[in-house]
Amino acid sequence: MKRILFPLFGLLLFGTSFGAPTPQRLYVSPHGSDTQDGSTPQTALQTLDGARRAIRTLKAQQALTGPLEVIFAPGNYPLTQTVTFTAEDSGTPEAPITYRSETEGTALLNGGVSITGWRKHRNGIWVTTLPAVKEGKWWFRQLYVNGQWRGRARTPNQGVFEVQATTDTTTHLRSYQVPSDSFIFAPGDLDPAWKHPENGETIIYHYWTDTHLPIQSIDGKTNRISFGYPSGKVFRDGFEGDLARYVVENIYETLDQPGEWVLDRATGQLFYLPMPGEEMDQVEVIAPATQTLLAFEGDPLNGQWVEHLRFEGLTLAYSNFDLPWGDCNNAQGSASVAACINLRGTRNCTFEACTLRNLGTFGFELFEGCTFNRFCHNTLEQLAAGGFRIRGSVAGGHPALRTGDNILSDNTIAYYGRTYPSGVGILVMHSDRNTIAHNLIHHGDYTGISVGWSWGYLRSAARGNLIEKNHIHDIGYNNLLSDMGGIYTLGLSPGTTVRGNLIHDVNANRYGGWGIYADEGSTSILIENNLVYHTKFGTFNIHYAKDLVVRNNIFALGRLQQFSRSKREDHTTVYFEGNILYWTQGRLLVDEYEWKDTPYPLHVNPYQPPRDTTVTFVSDWNLFYNPNQPQSAIDFSGRTWDEWLAEGKDRHSIYADPLFVAPEQGDFRLRPESPAWKLGFHPIDWQDVGPRPKTQTSTL
Repeated sequence: MKRILFPLFGLLLFGTSFGAPTPQRLYVSPHGSDTQDGSTPQTALQTLDGARRAIRTLKAQQALTGPLEVIFAPGNYPLTQTVTFTAEDSGTPEAPITYRSETEGTALLNGGVSITGWRKHRNGIWVTTLPAVKEGKWWFRQLYVNGQWRGRARTPNQGVFEVQATTDTTTHLRSYQVPSDSFIFAPGDLDPAWKHPENGETIIYHYWTDTHLPIQSIDGKTNRISFGYPSGKVFRDGFEGDLARYVVENIYETLDQPGEWVLDRATGQLFYLPMPGEEMDQVEVIAPATQTLLAFEGDPLNGQWVEHLRFEGLTLAYSNFDLPWGDCNNAQGSASVAACINLRGTRNCTFEACTLRNLGTFGFELFEGCTFNRFCHNTLEQLAAGGFRIRGSVAGGHPALRTGDNILSDNTIAYYGRTYPSGVGILVMHSDRNTIAHNLIHHGDYTGISVGWSWGYLRSAARGNLIEKNHIHDIGYNNLLSDMGGIYTLGLSPGTTVRGNLIHDVNANRYGGWGIYADEGSTSILIENNLVYHTKFGTFNIHYAKDLVVRNNIFALGRLQQFSRSKREDHTTVYFEGNILYWTQGRLLVDEYEWKDTPYPLHVNPYQPPRDTTVTFVSDWNLFYNPNQPQSAIDFSGRTWDEWLAEGKDRHSIYADPLFVAPEQGDFRLRPESPAWKLGFHPIDWQDVGPRPKTQTSTL
């Protein structure tokens, strides 16, 4: 029987056998049509999904024998629903499939909707009606005018209100995970005369979470605000009795600042107060509509993988997410907020030089069974939540569902957590052997990189991750949350290494603007060659941990403290050796137990012989210096230098000026005559910290 090829591909030819084959090509254009063959720019397809389906047709007729490229002309490509890739859409090692922009950054995959029909309302406010909102089919928390983020109307206009009293019955300050559905506000903060308080959302900043609650009622007699469902935490802010802070958004009566807007559920009306110079008949107003723009759905339990796909130079924007009823965003790291791009059962795929911006979600999420994928030289900015979230099978789960061996390198993640401040720049949960290197992460209200998702000393799937050469700065910059770090680790993590990172300018609200933060049960982690400076609290902090090796780091210029620990246990927490600590203010060591070892038998271990003391930390070969204090004035958590040495600590350490080149200007290079060299300090090269030129990473 004679084979007849589908005419769509009659003109798609491979090159000769000399050298690398010329890629087969399909063309996509906003002015094209999915009924055309896509073989030339003049007969281009119109959509990403049209190209995906065309490739399926080609593969059904004839197996790909070489690379295939889908080239997107500059322009706007609306995505009204998720484009889903399955195993049928995969390439092969010999015939990978690339979806790329003809010119980097000019092809926009757009999950938003243009808002038109504006008319004058009153007091400079403009209004339009959105039927889908009125019908309960659409809701959004972000709005963009000429591509710029615009915030909902809020009160107060600047700063925050403070809860005046809680209404729950919890009195123990350590009992914080108690549902609470109301609180008492200060007279005058909220107005019971608001016509539609049900449109409003109260956002409470407490502990390490931002709680989002719909208003049910405001009682002017008792000054009590009640919510449609409870928060997962009490309305306190930390463990010392401080009360939470909050704002209220999306109330029409508070629409009084240029650039603010309000959305009314009942009428579907969208109100906007323009910025100076904005003419509503000339500006582009976009609201996000589609939640997940791209999805990769393999079936690893049945050996079906999405693989050998590459996405290059594309821009994705305007993803949408609405918290489900009952979800107040109580999960640490905003872990329940959806992502713009979801991957499951995906391996050997690449995103390179793509831009994700103006998202109402996280950027990427890797679910179960994602291995050997690369995310390099991407830019993620103006994000409602975080940048990347990686999760897979929990420890002991099905091996095919393990997620690991992925590379996240040379990406920029900027201005994240805009709607959900507890979003994390890069959140690695149940996943192992990932490389997170040379990323630039800045201006987030919560942690830059978080690794591990197992509290205490339980078995963990987060093992062998490499966190290297990342530049992280301006974390916690709005002072909204507490309990965060530039780099944060959690739980057992054998083989995990944190090295060569540059971390600075980490802030927080009540407590916890730490540089590197080893939280509950962090175990068997190597932390070396990092530079950490300008933190509100400790440049390095341990909650409780085991067998951390912290060596050859520079910890400098913590504002309130330098090195802190919360708990003391019957094992060695940390081997702190060969580091430089340089400070000009605040305490050197902070510890609930005064940085002492554990007298036996505070925690009796029946499997070990009796002893007088458990060594809970080892500290030696370090260099300490405060230019404003003589050695005799150093306070080692209540002890003098001599008393500290008498307890067996820092017997080979010295107190001397490390002779940095210019620490006040952030230059912590050591001069040739630095005494640190005699202690065996190894030079640290910061020249290639953060994203590198693409030419240096082409072999990754």
